[in-house]
Amino acid sequence: MAFSVPSASTTRLEFASNEVTGAIGDSITALPLIVALALLTDVSLPHVLVAFGVFQVVWGVWYGLPISVEPMKALAALAIAGALTYAELALAGLILGVLLLAMGLSGTLARLERWIGEPVVRGVQLAVALVLLETGVRLVVVDVVVAAAGAGIALAVVLLGFRNASAVVVLAVGLGVAVYSAGLPTPSAPGAPPVPLAPTASGVGAALTLGTLDGVVAQLAMTVGNAALATSLLFADRFGADVSPDELSTSMGVTNLLAVPAGGIPMCHGCDGVAGKHAFGARTGGANVVLGAGYLGAALVATTALLVAFPLAMLGVLLAIVSVSLGRSVLRSSNLALSVAIGAMALVTNLGVAFVAGVLVHLVLRRRARGI
Repeated sequence: MAFSVPSASTTRLEFASNEVTGAIGDSITALPLIVALALLTDVSLPHVLVAFGVFQVVWGVWYGLPISVEPMKALAALAIAGALTYAELALAGLILGVLLLAMGLSGTLARLERWIGEPVVRGVQLAVALVLLETGVRLVVVDVVVAAAGAGIALAVVLLGFRNASAVVVLAVGLGVAVYSAGLPTPSAPGAPPVPLAPTASGVGAALTLGTLDGVVAQLAMTVGNAALATSLLFADRFGADVSPDELSTSMGVTNLLAVPAGGIPMCHGCDGVAGKHAFGARTGGANVVLGAGYLGAALVATTALLVAFPLAMLGVLLAIVSVSLGRSVLRSSNLALSVAIGAMALVTNLGVAFVAGVLVHLVLRRRARGI
């Protein structure tokens, strides 16, 4: 079986100052997407934060490494844009949980990657970025003055040399505005989790739509390329750790099958989150424990009043920042024209169709290059 308990020699938990600062690295793109989902969909922010907190700690302890636990970006972008309902988002997460668990335990992930191809993954990333950017622009025009203030704050952070932290700083300012408007929330434990999928066949059937399947297909491409294979390679490069893509696939499957029914959202391990934690100083799973504790603490004060008071135009700036960060990864594509074409096609059709077309073109080009 591909999934095994790490040995004592590889399981490390340290809590030096660099682990505390390193915890920030995984929240740079995760928190803006989490808050956006809470503001624009029916997900429960306290329950989502609890799920993230729990699994940050679980996988940090399990792997002994600063592993990323972040939203599945393709699904999050579609839900934020209104293309997926909460029920469809939840069902997509459960379907992906089953698929990832099956692929991880059977050791088939690497074989799947050969069919998808790196340019296709980059194209899907670009498509997701464009969806987020489009949504961000719609929110910005709600209040251009507030949006300009948010953009000015982000620019100032970039000019000070902290480009990667610009989204988190804008988020912090937005939360400050919300606290000023709504007042300090009284800490309270989250209640029973929401039930987006009715516990009946008809309830699940209503969420089994083409939109759900499109989201599953698009997210699977990103998860295979960005969350499993690239993360495995990054662990080897930055930490000298041997964590196989199939192990990562298995832990992502377990995460979604447990978190989504408890009110969480679809989650994955992302190489960008690992790179962010490393850049901010994290070297062990201690960073995960610190960040997990932070998420659990935030869940106690994530009230509806605070969310309602959050300036939507500033949220639009947040989404624009995240979209640029995600979209520029297309520049590393080994076939830029194909990746850009997939992103553009997704805007005029949908992510699923663009993904399938991209895979077919990639396979044809690869056969031609081999002279077959």
